[in-house]
Amino acid sequence: MDAVRGLRHRGGRPLNTGAALQYVMDNVFTNSTGSRLDTAKKDVVFLLDGSDGTRNGFSAMRDFVERLVDKLSVGENKDRVSVVQYSREAEVHFSLNTHRTREDVMDAVRGLRHRGGRPLNTGAALQYVMDNVFTNSTGSRRLQGVPQILILLAGGRSFDNVETPASALKQRGIFVFAIGSRTSDSRELQRLSFEPSYALSVSDFSGLDTVQEQISSLMSTAVVRSRPLTTTETVGRQTPARDVVFLLDATDATRSDFPAMQDFVQRVVEMLLVDEKKDRVSVVQYSRDPAVQFYLNTYMTKDEILNAVRNLRHKGGRSLNTGAALQYLRENVFTASSGSRRLEGVPQVLILLISGRSADSVDAPASALKQMGILTFAVGSRGSDSRELQRISHRPTSAFSVAEFTDLSSVPQQLLASLEALPIDVTPETPTDSGTSIMQPFRCHSRTPFTPFQQICLQSHLCQCTMRTSL
Repeated sequence: MDAVRGLRHRGGRPLNTGAALQYVMDNVFTNSTGSRLDTAKKDVVFLLDGSDGTRNGFSAMRDFVERLVDKLSVGENKDRVSVVQYSREAEVHFSLNTHRTREDVMDAVRGLRHRGGRPLNTGAALQYVMDNVFTNSTGSRRLQGVPQILILLAGGRSFDNVETPASALKQRGIFVFAIGSRTSDSRELQRLSFEPSYALSVSDFSGLDTVQEQISSLMSTAVVRSRPLTTTETVGRQTPARDVVFLLDATDATRSDFPAMQDFVQRVVEMLLVDEKKDRVSVVQYSRDPAVQFYLNTYMTKDEILNAVRNLRHKGGRSLNTGAALQYLRENVFTASSGSRRLEGVPQVLILLISGRSADSVDAPASALKQMGILTFAVGSRGSDSRELQRISHRPTSAFSVAEFTDLSSVPQQLLASLEALPIDVTPETPTDSGTSIMQPFRCHSRTPFTPFQQICLQSHLCQCTMRTSL
């Protein structure tokens, strides 16, 4: 109060309200001046064009990164920073969990050297960052609800397609800011960005200081807009649990592709919240006969599962009996004794990777899995039967195809995103009569189809209704 009483009129003209608002945001609403608004954590990744075309502008790019980092509150439980350089391929200079102080990050940035190379594969770099940088193992806290920010500096038009990886980043809630020079494609920058207004341009990279304040402002806006996964979703779903089973074609035909299949499983597992009371994972290989690598109740930590997946050995075998494998899963994996929580209303997910047509019939076991409420996603390579994949999947649009398993990273992002959009489980109440069980917030009759909800009848008098997924 004494300080307020002592205020004296400042005077001056003109009245620059915009500049004043910007000044308050940059210099008052900050940690260093006592504000608690900016305590929101951020994971910030810089993706720098290191191709031959940016050799002269690289020092300016490095200075720009250094100035932005200087504005951050770097710390293990605060802001984290990563830098990736790319041309034909991407190279991580340091991950989000490499440095824990601003000084360490600044020293690492000052030590960056231009990579060089051609062509400029921005699409591949975006995919690489999504698969290898915005992950739990490299320090990303996306699954904890921490805002994820990617700042791209590109000096030219991409040699490859950017739309698919850019869309996938948006679907994961990653805020992409793209800054280009005069040789960049402005429309491409807008397609890359989280929204068109997040795309900025400078005549050349020596002018990056002119957009620094704008980027800082947009980053603050993104943090405010970001909605943590751990608030309303966690409250609404006290246990965001899923049981996820991978069924891998291990016939002789997939021997050379098996490492790519392992990598795919690892990428999906990275997205999960593995815990005894949250997500559980099982892996089964099959050819003539299935072989369980581990059950849903074998491992209860993500590290254990990832280690087990890395150590998988290809099974081999000639005959591909997909029908028998599906039947085996129904009887031996999706069971309470093997860790399945189907009877508790936990969503059950099966992800099948298959390279050819089944030697036996898949219709009856696939139908039985659907009747149990198991959500099956089938991914096939060039040698598989697309119609068979559709019959196996819980609905035709949940069947995907790739030319080779080495192209698994191109599988539509909906498959992974669907794991975060599974139906919320509902616990059945005491049945009101022998044929009906009341399910909150709606009623489910055991012998009557109930759309748009999926009905799962565990017994003649006990049913569960779960909302159908959008896929």
